[in-house]
Amino acid sequence: MIGLCLGLSGVVWAQLQLSEFTLAWNHTIEKVRWEEDYRVTETGLILGEARIKGNGAGMEIPEGARLEHGSWRYHRSLPPLQPLKLGRTPQAGDYQLCDGGHCEPMAHWLGPPSAQQPAVELWSCPL
Repeated sequence: MIGLCLGLSGVVWAQLQLSEFTLAWNHTIEKVRWEEDYRVTETGLILGEARIKGNGAGMEIPEGARLEHGSWRYHRSLPPLQPLKLGRTPQAGDYQLCDGGHCEPMAHWLGPPSAQQPAVELWSCPL
C-alpha cells in the first residue's frame, strides 16, 4: 500500500495512510488561502485542481483560471512530484493537510515550524 511520507532528504518523520489530500496554506503577506489537491501514486504526487481566493503581491491569478464559489480554480500540468519540497518557518505559518474536508496543521505530525528545520518534503512511499 502506498501512502504519504513527510520528512527531509529521505528521512521519514511521519507516514500517513492517504491516497489523496489537499495541501492548504495562507499567503504570508496577503493572508489569502491557497489549496492544491494531490493524488498519491507510486510514481509520486500528482497535482490535480488548485484554488486561490484572490490575488496580491507576487500571486497572480493563473491564466485560464475560472471563478467558482469564491475561489479561482485552475489546473497545471506537472510531472509527478517526488518529493514535493516546502519551506516551513515560524514566520510563514504552517501548512495544513486536509483529507475528506478535515484539515490538520502539519504541526499535528511534525511539531511546530522551526528556524532550525525550515523545510519539509512530501513524497509517496510504501506503508
